[in-house]
Amino acid sequence: MSTSPEERNTEKNNLHPRNKHRSRYDFKALIAAHPALSAFVAVNTYGDESVDFSNPEAVKALNKALLKHFYKIDYWDIPEHFLCPPVPGRADYMHYAADLLAEANGGIVPKGTSVRVLDIGTGANFIYPLIGNHEYGWRFVGSDIDSEAIQAAQRIIKSNGDLEDVLECRFQDFPTTIFRGVMRPGEVFDLVVCNPPFHASEEEALAGTRRKWNNLGTKQPAKPALNFGGQQTELWCEGGEAAFIRRMIDQSVEMSTRCLWFTALVSKKENLPAIYWALKQIKVKDVKTIDMSQGQKSSRFVAWTFFSEEEQSEWALKRWNK
Repeated sequence: MSTSPEERNTEKNNLHPRNKHRSRYDFKALIAAHPALSAFVAVNTYGDESVDFSNPEAVKALNKALLKHFYKIDYWDIPEHFLCPPVPGRADYMHYAADLLAEANGGIVPKGTSVRVLDIGTGANFIYPLIGNHEYGWRFVGSDIDSEAIQAAQRIIKSNGDLEDVLECRFQDFPTTIFRGVMRPGEVFDLVVCNPPFHASEEEALAGTRRKWNNLGTKQPAKPALNFGGQQTELWCEGGEAAFIRRMIDQSVEMSTRCLWFTALVSKKENLPAIYWALKQIKVKDVKTIDMSQGQKSSRFVAWTFFSEEEQSEWALKRWNK
């Protein structure tokens, strides 16, 4: 049975201190939350209970259990072939983003519906809004250019009735537009999060998938599922991750007074110099790079703001501390 590298550690100390997934999975509790998971749990070559991370159905069942047990999500599902994300890593982004907002708020993470977050490319899994709302009570708008993804996310919202007042999905009609058409006139957000398509082509995405199969130590099928699930709009776009983030940076200028912090995941470290250069061109007031890791995988997100430290504190006082 395949097991992910992080599953071999008793404590995942490289995750954020507030991340609920720092300890080894308690499969007894997870199966109690989602009994269907039991069909996928077995003892691996290390003598530990685990699931086969090369099996998309096993990963989906694990996600359902994690979301039910830790985040009280009664219904979560995605259409076949859509990206099934690792919950612990997605939670890390939310916690580090919370720390970013706390810097403008005297070190205190702002909580509640006064904090509004825009999730660019939310996907069918809708994972960031689900975690961010449960952990901090934030309100979210998730946008996507894939209508099927939006429909799936809306089903998740409607099937968890208490979320309808705080979570929303919006379809982006224009694939090359990031903010316009999603942010309504006069609308303000405290934070933008984004997990951009990181490949430049289907061939590049397939090569990345094969590397993941090799890392799992499992024999590859003749035609492996891309990234163990994932549609074109989720996995690749023209120019890849670097081009998407540069477009996001350029278009953030137009929304410079309507969002405190813009952020985007950067999976490829070699893309950072071009991102920093693009940010320098638009003369932002501050740029931060927040490193994250899960098991043997390292990642980071880049954050930028058009507000000075004093203006950030004024923003926090006005919006979060009424």
